[in-house]
Amino acid sequence: MFDVVTAAYLGFKLMLLDATGLSRDALHIHIGLAILFAVRLVWQGKRGWLVAWLATLGFCLAGEVFDWRSEDLRGVDVPLAAHWHDVWNTMLWPSLLALTGWWLMRQRAGEPIALSEPKASSENAEQPLEQA
Repeated sequence: MFDVVTAAYLGFKLMLLDATGLSRDALHIHIGLAILFAVRLVWQGKRGWLVAWLATLGFCLAGEVFDWRSEDLRGVDVPLAAHWHDVWNTMLWPSLLALTGWWLMRQRAGEPIALSEPKASSENAEQPLEQA
C-alpha cells in the first residue's frame, strides 16, 4: 500500500514540475508557503501560526519520506544531505513568517482594541487650535 501511495506522490510531483516549469528547489519553497498560508487561513485561532507551521513541517517530512522511498524503489542512492537541503528549502520562509506572525500577535495582545472612536484627551481637544 505504501508503495502505491509513493508512486502516486512521485507522479503528482513530476506532473507539478512539468506543468509549472519550476526547479525542484523552487517547488519546495512554493509548496511550503502554500501549505502555511492555506492552513493559517483555515485555522485562525490563537495558535494558528503554530498549527500552520506544524502542518507545513509534517507535509515536508512526509514528502521527504516519499522521496526517499521512491529513490529506494528505483535503486537511486541520494545522500541524506540532499533530503535535509529539501527540508531547509521548504521550511525557511514558513518558519520566518510563522515567527513574525506569532511575534506580531503577541505585540498586539497587549494593546486594547478600540471598537469606537477614541475619546478626547481634554475638554479643549475638539476645538480648533486658535480657540484653545
